[in-house]
Amino acid sequence: MNKMFKSLVALSVASACTITIANAATYEVFDKGDVDSLKYTYSHTANESGDAAISGTDVYNFPVQFQYLDDDDFDDIESLADRQHELVHELEDLEDFEALKAGNPTANDLSWAIRFLEANGSSLYQKVGDQVSMVNDGSQSTEFVVYDKPFEGTDTLTRSTKDSIAGITNEGWVYGTGSAPYFPEPFTESDGDEVTHWIRDFQERGYVSPDMGQTIFELVPPEASFAGGRSAFLDATNRTAVGYVSNKLNTDLVEDYILDTTGGCSDPDVLEDLPFNACVQNQANNLYHLMAYQWNFSDDGQLLDEKELGLLVTPHENDDRIFQSYAQSVNSHGVAVGFSHGWIDEKETTPSDNEARSFYAVVFKDGEVISFTPDHNEHFDSRAYDINDSGIAVGHVNTYINGNLRTKFYYVDTNAPASEMAFVSPNDFFEGSSSTARAINENGFIVGEGEVETHNDSASNPRRTHAFLYDIAEDKFTDLNSFLSCNSDYTIIEARDINELNEISATAIVKAPRRDSKGELMLGEDGEQLVEDVVRAVTLKPIPGEVEDCSKVEDKVERKGGALGWGLLGLLISFGFRRKA
Repeated sequence: MNKMFKSLVALSVASACTITIANAATYEVFDKGDVDSLKYTYSHTANESGDAAISGTDVYNFPVQFQYLDDDDFDDIESLADRQHELVHELEDLEDFEALKAGNPTANDLSWAIRFLEANGSSLYQKVGDQVSMVNDGSQSTEFVVYDKPFEGTDTLTRSTKDSIAGITNEGWVYGTGSAPYFPEPFTESDGDEVTHWIRDFQERGYVSPDMGQTIFELVPPEASFAGGRSAFLDATNRTAVGYVSNKLNTDLVEDYILDTTGGCSDPDVLEDLPFNACVQNQANNLYHLMAYQWNFSDDGQLLDEKELGLLVTPHENDDRIFQSYAQSVNSHGVAVGFSHGWIDEKETTPSDNEARSFYAVVFKDGEVISFTPDHNEHFDSRAYDINDSGIAVGHVNTYINGNLRTKFYYVDTNAPASEMAFVSPNDFFEGSSSTARAINENGFIVGEGEVETHNDSASNPRRTHAFLYDIAEDKFTDLNSFLSCNSDYTIIEARDINELNEISATAIVKAPRRDSKGELMLGEDGEQLVEDVVRAVTLKPIPGEVEDCSKVEDKVERKGGALGWGLLGLLISFGFRRKA
């Protein structure tokens, strides 16, 4: 089974409504277990030995550096708690303001300090990354540090990095992408004020580790002149890896903003009040063209060769926008899939210097970049996430259904001639449900997730999702929860990988003892242990049995009381997939 990049997606949790589902006893849930240092874990891929790539977030005891906050900042934290504590179920108003200012907050007040930092995008404030990579050996998940480092003079990691593990090979190689840590740099402004800016060396770089995370090899991109450039390993099959790199500067932005001496980052007047690196850091997202890439390695990990996989279109010579392509997955034949910028008018051959564009799913094959998205007036902004050795690719495509923009999962045979490649979009949970296919195995089984609620969704009230299994041969779509026992404690909300034994790497919601932001168990007024919904990495394994129709109505936890508050849900959405936009 090809190991594809698995991102973290929008998680939907229990709602105030009820839903009828049919449960079963043909799959058993194997919980990857909790992790002492953090609350949530998510599945990505697993190898044939049962080792699994796991991500985690919501680290306990986040190391807020209170010494860099001033009285105005503490007042703002107090104001934030006063305004919002009635809107956040799990938090109360500030409990001990003086202890907070002294750097010894209660767990409740620590949470408010973290929320304050998360809301501040300025380089003047400490950054919260709070995303870690782990390897699970079948029973225990162990974190490995990619690029994070301790604060100077301490053994405390900054926790300002976002480490994404994309997969794990049968030999135990792990690979993915991580960001550099932010560190405080003192700066004196023109008026004499002493301030601190939080600066990092690079935004994201791919990594590979041949020993389960003990040794990290960094993927330095070919173009890294400013802010360190960007790169990512998103998939590896045998000794071939794919992803993307920054291969070209956005010369207009560099000239007009970074090197400009009359208002840009190189302006002496600007530099009196803002460090050059902080100024450049503010433009990191738009500094580079990104190109889908492929690498071939030897058995001992030496790089043999590398190559660009190309763009779907050739821009006009005067088009000064950045263009991007991404390789998400590669099979054992070296055929890769992903997505690339392309013209909205798919018949355009002489584009203007501002031609309308979007992202479209592509296959990188025989030196060509081939789109298989049909009529762009009806289908657009598509993605391809996985391809098996038979050449069947899966992903999703955007389309309008009853006037609402929805994503729909698909599969496509990339063996067909370019002009004949066509989406097959099976029925999913219901007509207006958004769904995404994440992986496909050699048996023709596709896994992913889709919406199971029908209300009008919004950022503050997203629809709940369930994982699904689709059988191409039988044209059969099934809610994965239908395969679980009737008394299962788990609700499977997303599926990320499926191997040749039809074992599924998934993420579930399950009840667990409630803990505060310091990781301490929380008791109710009656002294009883409180519980909450948590997101947990799991593996689903087939077992002998028959599908049972339990036909019971399950009462779901009210959204207001759910462990994943909607503010955090929004955070997880943004934390999830940074390379699909």
